[in-house]
Amino acid sequence: MKNLFIISTLALGVFFFGTNNAQAQSTGTTTVNLTLSDVISLETSAAEVNFVYDTAEAYNTDQEYTVEDNIKVTSNKNFDISVKANGANFTDGTNNIPVGVLDITAVAGGTMGGTPTTVTLSTTDQDINTNAALGSELTLDVNYKIPATRSSSSDILGKPAASYTQEVTYTATAL
Repeated sequence: MKNLFIISTLALGVFFFGTNNAQAQSTGTTTVNLTLSDVISLETSAAEVNFVYDTAEAYNTDQEYTVEDNIKVTSNKNFDISVKANGANFTDGTNNIPVGVLDITAVAGGTMGGTPTTVTLSTTDQDINTNAALGSELTLDVNYKIPATRSSSSDILGKPAASYTQEVTYTATAL
């Protein structure tokens, strides 16, 4: 009878409490921090843009080159792109051509938004694309143009045959 009582008690216990094994459990937490810094980076894809004036026709027609994805920017804020010449003239070391013969235009075609514009190159920063939306590896196409009115003027005509160079600097500025 005593055995029957023990078996009955065990059977009722299994019935009411189930047969699941009790498991030990413990929890803990970890704090995950994200530390953000303002970031803006700019890269250019074209090391050189070459204008060649080797015929009369070349001096008397517009010359222009569009460099696709010329500028690549990553920024965590909206930004402007500006351009300036690093000197007042294209030079061969002795002779000079004013940098103002060259127009630079941000053009549609890349992944960067904003408001594009055309500037005549100078030694002062000038915006070529304004209020571009934040993003990662956004690209901008850039058009370089020397109009015939400038290539057929005394700015270029009458200069000694040579290669004239000047560096152009692009700057991305967070808004």
